[in-house]
Amino acid sequence: MSLGLNALLEPGMLVRHPQEPDWGLGQVQSNIGNRITVNFEHRGKVVIDGAQIALTRIFDT
Repeated sequence: MSLGLNALLEPGMLVRHPQEPDWGLGQVQSNIGNRITVNFEHRGKVVIDGAQIALTRIFDT
């Protein structure tokens, strides 16, 4: 996923953090500018800098 596709993430979508697989599956809470708030199974709520990290969208769980 390119960094630009982070802009397409919407609340409710499922994602994974490519550098933090132990965090588990995350659900997008908000996406404002380059700040994406995600609630991860094993990490809790994290604000991701979408300009630095390309989250991986999960379509099938």
